Amino acid sequence: MRRLPDEEVDGAEGWERLTDEPEVRGVEATRHDVDNEWTWSVGVWVMEFIREDPLESEIRDAILAALFAVRRVTAVAEEDREVWIVAGEPSGEALVRAAADVVDAFADRARADIATIRDHPQAP
Repeated sequence: MRRLPDEEVDGAEGWERLTDEPEVRGVEATRHDVDNEWTWSVGVWVMEFIREDPLESEIRDAILAALFAVRRVTAVAEEDREVWIVAGEPSGEALVRAAADVVDAFADRARADIATIRDHPQAP
């Protein structure tokens, strides 16, 4: 877990958890300096690849619950396939840690799902 240097952040504050397999276990959070309800965005990199149920729904539900459980979070919503937006005043480190715990819990199944996609790509 590390706080990103200010010059590396497209926002007011950034945190990330990088590992030796970022496409499976990478997570980042960015605090926005705009004046609106959604103070943070949380990116969960593996969700770019996970597109089939039941795994996709299970991970999405778990991420939503984990982010809601972070102290001082008031609302959570999906913004994009791999990004959740968060309202309130939580710490960026706590958001990344919560999402990373979910990613870690599903890592074996996500790896298997990604391997299947690579072994059997679908035509466009």
